[in-house]
Amino acid sequence: MAQIAHDAGLGRESLYKALSPNGNPEFATIMKVVNALGLKLHATSVAL
Repeated sequence: MAQIAHDAGLGRESLYKALSPNGNPEFATIMKVVNALGLKLHATSVAL
């Protein structure tokens, strides 16, 4: 977790708090974590 926080440019305690069950992270925080993990977030439309 410490390495992910570092790679995301966040404090370790801040990251734990944001990702806790009562946390309410901003979308920007989620994107920093996604990028730190080397992942991509992809959205597609669903045909109805």
